[in-house]
Amino acid sequence: MTGTEVEILRTVLDQWKRAIGDHDPKRVASLFTEDAIFQGLRPYSIGPESVAEYYDAQPIGLTAVYDILETRRLAGDLILGYLGVDFAFTDRSLVTVNLSVIVRRIGEAWLISHYQVSRLG
Repeated sequence: MTGTEVEILRTVLDQWKRAIGDHDPKRVASLFTEDAIFQGLRPYSIGPESVAEYYDAQPIGLTAVYDILETRRLAGDLILGYLGVDFAFTDRSLVTVNLSVIVRRIGEAWLISHYQVSRLG
């Protein structure tokens, strides 16, 4: 992993993490491209509006802690990140998932264009 890829991913994912913790679904959605493929723990959807709907349905108090496990620079403006994420709830057990994201540079911003969760055992 190079520092640059990790730094770019952390910049985007730290904003994602804060917006989840603040229960601000519109702010979460603003981190996604207009054509983003989003696969949480229900059927996939496309675009920021569906991301906002997904996170709006999540309970208040949800938090995410992530660890970047691998990165790949797919092209100058595309970075793949593979992460371990723990989602914590106030009223139920921790949910641990693997998360793959592709962030894409659009102008000066890096946005999530692909988000794929897989649940562990």
